Amino acid sequence: MGSVSQNESGGLNLEPKPAKSISKKYVIIVASIASFLVAFSASSIAVALPPLAEEFSLNAILQNWVATSYLLSIAVFSVPFGKLSGKFGLKRIFLVGLVIFAISSIGAAMSFSAESLIFFRIVQGLGSAILNVTSLAMITEALPPKERGKGIGINISSVYIGLTLAPVIGGILTFNFGWQSIFLVVIPFLIVTAFITLWKIPDEWITGKDDKFDLKGTIIYSMAILLLIYGFTILHEVTGVIILIAAIGLFAIFTMWELREKFPVFNVELFKNTKFASSSLASLISYLATFVVTYIINYHLQYINGLDPQMAGLILVVTPGVMAIIAPFSGRLSDKIDPQILAAIGMSFVSFAIFMLIFLDVTTPVYYIIIAMFLQGVGYGLFSSPNTNAIMGSVPRKLSSVASAAVSTMRVIGQTLSLGMLTVIFAIVLGSAPLIPQYFPQLIESSQIAAIISTILCILAVVASLVGIKSQIKVN
Repeated sequence: MGSVSQNESGGLNLEPKPAKSISKKYVIIVASIASFLVAFSASSIAVALPPLAEEFSLNAILQNWVATSYLLSIAVFSVPFGKLSGKFGLKRIFLVGLVIFAISSIGAAMSFSAESLIFFRIVQGLGSAILNVTSLAMITEALPPKERGKGIGINISSVYIGLTLAPVIGGILTFNFGWQSIFLVVIPFLIVTAFITLWKIPDEWITGKDDKFDLKGTIIYSMAILLLIYGFTILHEVTGVIILIAAIGLFAIFTMWELREKFPVFNVELFKNTKFASSSLASLISYLATFVVTYIINYHLQYINGLDPQMAGLILVVTPGVMAIIAPFSGRLSDKIDPQILAAIGMSFVSFAIFMLIFLDVTTPVYYIIIAMFLQGVGYGLFSSPNTNAIMGSVPRKLSSVASAAVSTMRVIGQTLSLGMLTVIFAIVLGSAPLIPQYFPQLIESSQIAAIISTILCILAVVASLVGIKSQIKVN
């Protein structure tokens, strides 16, 4: 029996129901493959940036924009597709995301300039936004509440496996076959995922069939996100400050509009829910603090230590590898105890790990970096699954796609602002200088500044999680 069924009066019953056990298994499989591919595409680009910079003559700021454009696109499209997936069906929109992701990956591999690559990364981000939102929402809908943490843990573990393998596979592919190969390698997996979805999952989940789409709200939100992220990347200039103020104003307008709208693209009243709000804030801050770390370490290993992309990629697997091991267990544990307790403990570990990176310099041994990466992996593995379970469990099931969009949006806004923060630091400390030995002291200084800011942010994420623990709202 599918999740959209007939009620006794003959009408459609649109209240989501858990899928059959066989469908549950395949939902977890396809959602996890999709999450793996999205994470792989986000992270594998890091080890390919130096070869890309050489081929397209990119400075440090343009290198960051190759990665930032992908995340910016996800941030813009997650919220509207959270609404659209609930209206037209999670599985149907999931398949659309697979097609867009495949086409854009082929286009990225065929790029002939920095501009064409950034364009296809934006389209790839659209596909990733759809897959992010629908994957988590399908798991939430297909599994009963007592199994949700376990399913989320497996899904998040697949993300970390993607992050683990991305530097390794990305480094090997880039080293042996060129940067184009990191885009083409995902195509077979997308095809397999589409076939499994079509033939093994009969269920469909529609939570808002009769809801109208809030086009005006979507436009306001998209403009606000674009201005926020772009303004943040040029915050060292007066123009950046003006743009950032305009973004804040648009977010205020968006909030007022959504409160008046009968069918809002995003239900902002969810933030009146203390557990949802505190968990979402902790998620945003955590990604803002930690996403930049991969880039700090990657630059340090390749430029300061002189390692090639392949060797740097092998070292970069430590953090996500540890996360992949811990995430399923912390997910299961979050079904039994308050997930925000685990989240607070996890971010405490991360705070100490990033604090260690403040002391990076030319004499820092590689084993010191590996220890910090290991501790970060332990901490984030303890944080991520429980934090996501707290967000998804604090809202009614019919709002699962909206909550899933919030999870995705907080993640990518945090990641994008994290790269934006690094871009600002580079602009202030390095300017447009090329990354050559003459300017390596400035590169190290940039990394140290980023680590200081990230440590402070991690402490704030711990506080946000602790605030949520006091909430009387129970995770459903």
